[in-house]
Amino acid sequence: MKKEIFILILTIIFGWNTDVFSQPRQKKPTVMVMPSDNWCIQYGYVTEVDNMGSMEKQPDYQRALQENADLLFAISKINELMYDFGFQLKNLESVLKALKNQEAEDAMLTSKSGSEMIETNFDKLMQTARADIIMQLTWTIHKKGPERSITYNLQGLDSYSKKQIAGSSGTGNPSFAAEFPVLIEDVLQEHVPLFYDQFEKHFIDLQLNGREIALRVKVWGSFDGDLETEYDGKELGEIIEDWISDNTVERRYLTGNATANMMEFEQVHIPFFDERERPIDARNWASGLQKMLKSKYAIEAKLMMKGLGQAQLVIGEK
Repeated sequence: MKKEIFILILTIIFGWNTDVFSQPRQKKPTVMVMPSDNWCIQYGYVTEVDNMGSMEKQPDYQRALQENADLLFAISKINELMYDFGFQLKNLESVLKALKNQEAEDAMLTSKSGSEMIETNFDKLMQTARADIIMQLTWTIHKKGPERSITYNLQGLDSYSKKQIAGSSGTGNPSFAAEFPVLIEDVLQEHVPLFYDQFEKHFIDLQLNGREIALRVKVWGSFDGDLETEYDGKELGEIIEDWISDNTVERRYLTGNATANMMEFEQVHIPFFDERERPIDARNWASGLQKMLKSKYAIEAKLMMKGLGQAQLVIGEK
């Protein structure tokens, strides 16, 4: 009783909102630290992959962790600092081990006719880690006589939209210290805390305004029709866009390219939680469209993912 009277008095005197006393503590985002593509290329930790006839360099995160002790130290130090701020962490090395155990499932991302959606090593990693924010680290060591300094670049990326939400870069003070751990620790201890407020604000915004994803809708050649085929007086493309409009946060999305056989939707804001307060990702959300097409129009569709934030729905078969 005394507590309620005390709160009432404070509310009257200071105009406090009593809701703050009943609000649960804000959940912290999940963070994973990893080397940037530039760092992997700079140090030779890449593999060449044939992407539909074009050879691409993709980071080899596993080899980088196994062979580069400096990388392990830098990741461990950032993890330590982020943990002190209360962030939930995903360990890159542990996620890579889990990904290796799941590689056999990649064959399931094909249609019955053998078509597939190609994912990069980064996309596969994001799908397995399911972290909210990725911290990408790059550094270069400079030598001038007996002195050494380190130039660093830290980027905080939203793992769904891949947009940068925080950043810090610069060159540390020259030092006679020969060891990399001393140089990188000084830089990280000074600059990693700057990410705290930026990460917090971004995560709160996600919960209020939804996650940002992308959706591409295509048509199999085996489908008897296209996106301009009418069902109950509406073109299929219009039916799909109506569902997207009804199932986005405040109907926030942008339409991209659109033809009779393809539609693109960008900056699609999907709810952060479902009705059971469980986090929603692009797959969860797009599966609702897939089920609607099946139940209302008997249209089969294959749902494929590229990382966490890009879904592709191909109409006509599974």
